[in-house]
Amino acid sequence: MSIRRLPEHLVNRIAAGEVVERPASALKELVENAVDAGAERIVVRLSSGGIERIEVIDDGCGMTPPDMALALERHATSKMPDERIELVETLGFRGEALPSIASVALLTLQSRVRGHDGWQLVVDNGVMGKQGPCALPPGTSVQISGLFERVPARRKFLRSPRAEYAACLDVVRRLAMAHPHIAFTLEHDGRRALHVQAGEGREARVAALTERDLADNHVIVSLEREGLRLSGVASLPTYNRGVADHLYLFVNGRPVRDRLLLGAVRGAYADLLARDRHPVLALFLDVPPSEVDVNVHPAKTEVRFRDPALVRGMIVSGLKRALDEAGVRSAQRPDQGAMAAWRPEPVSPTPIGALPIFERRPEPAAYAPPQSPMLADAARQWGEYRPATPQPFSRAEAAVADAPAAQSFPLGVARGQVAKTYIVAEAEDGLVLVDQHAAHERLVLERMRRALEEGGQGVAAQALLLPQVVELDEPACDRLEARLGELRELGLELERFGPAAMLVRATPAMLGNGDAEGLVRDLADDLAEADEALSLRDRLNHVAATMACHGSVRAGRVLSVAEMNALLREMEVTPRSGQCNHGRPTWVKR
Repeated sequence: MSIRRLPEHLVNRIAAGEVVERPASALKELVENAVDAGAERIVVRLSSGGIERIEVIDDGCGMTPPDMALALERHATSKMPDERIELVETLGFRGEALPSIASVALLTLQSRVRGHDGWQLVVDNGVMGKQGPCALPPGTSVQISGLFERVPARRKFLRSPRAEYAACLDVVRRLAMAHPHIAFTLEHDGRRALHVQAGEGREARVAALTERDLADNHVIVSLEREGLRLSGVASLPTYNRGVADHLYLFVNGRPVRDRLLLGAVRGAYADLLARDRHPVLALFLDVPPSEVDVNVHPAKTEVRFRDPALVRGMIVSGLKRALDEAGVRSAQRPDQGAMAAWRPEPVSPTPIGALPIFERRPEPAAYAPPQSPMLADAARQWGEYRPATPQPFSRAEAAVADAPAAQSFPLGVARGQVAKTYIVAEAEDGLVLVDQHAAHERLVLERMRRALEEGGQGVAAQALLLPQVVELDEPACDRLEARLGELRELGLELERFGPAAMLVRATPAMLGNGDAEGLVRDLADDLAEADEALSLRDRLNHVAATMACHGSVRAGRVLSVAEMNALLREMEVTPRSGQCNHGRPTWVKR
């Protein structure tokens, strides 16, 4: 077969396959163009997650009619004043976005330069349509309708509208985080989902776009070295999440997902977090343009540094320094219910043996209170009246039976507890050390599995006296709402409570009075990480493992000897009790 030139429309569709993978990809290109145009306010409107319609409106510099026609040609851009691509400082510079999008959708481009009339161009899947004057305020408006509608091979690979909307929301959130001087508004199906004002500080913008609690549980990162500057906010190690979707990394204002930067973050938190937990942070790295190559990926989501060791060292040392300065700060707050249960205990009289020798112990006064306020004041002044010391409360100690013989059980019998975390048991052939949290985590998971397989009605639920409201972002609520039936089988009854909150009505009875909010947040993270192609049973097992972790006996809880022995006996008859749900060993024998 001889070599031939591809037709223009096919070239554009091939380019669209690299640049426009889904609605979020097209939205990213349009919002970046608005940022580069000097906009102070950007409005995004979506329908059906961007599959049916995407509209981006800005108040930037606008374009003249000749510039609008040129912008629809491939590799035409105003963002490279010369040929030195290594010095590019704008977000979009390839000149492929608009023609690629116009080749696979109906694109309507409207723009107006201040002091001039507005102009409109329409391109229908690569075919130029009508054009002429239009009325609009200064700036640019781009509308995309029916993305991939005439390319069924691409459209059928799009995900559900909810999933596509979550990706679009993430794109706008990252760009809004990187540019706090711009006001952003996102509307989905006629409802406002995101709105931030211009002029906010970077720290306030990050807190507004991530989680409200981050404002009280973060450290400030600031470091300069050899012309590079690192700034941002990072969560305390005790404030963490179950997935890495809450790591926001920026290079020269450009959102990136770079493996070097992600590896540096993991290295900084390596000895502070478990392998399956991740911090919440937003780091902004400012690098001279000559020290970074932004032209290594069509979607511009990856970069390459001239000195990667310097960049990695800056992130690790900057994060470690900020966390070290935080000292003993922790995001864990005491449970209010537990603190309210504390009561001051009456002070008992001093024992006779504790008094100094030869000093006579005074008899407690038992005078009645004076009858008049005047006498009472006089008595207090001269010390004539002393209230009787209350008697100590009586205490009943439970009788402790003799411990059973160690020879009759494989894991022995409990002899004590070390550091309120490990159970020490004596077996016939050695000493057994049991991690109480890891062991109970496996036991709870196996109980839930048996209830699902044998009960037929699922795991028993325990209704909450007062339903608890858990605030999440909208995509997380969508993921939980899509799995309400599966979660109900596991004893967790949830209900949608507005766009960005879930109502917890019942929790699995076998979990007891656990942290419902933490459980729901981790479940939302797990559902985001789990593949939608997993079978129902696999998803249930994945969710059950998270529930079991939240419902197990925590380290730091004092167990009685009877409770420790009961835990050992159940471990002996439970399959796979030698390791927890995360693969850690539950016991060792020496």
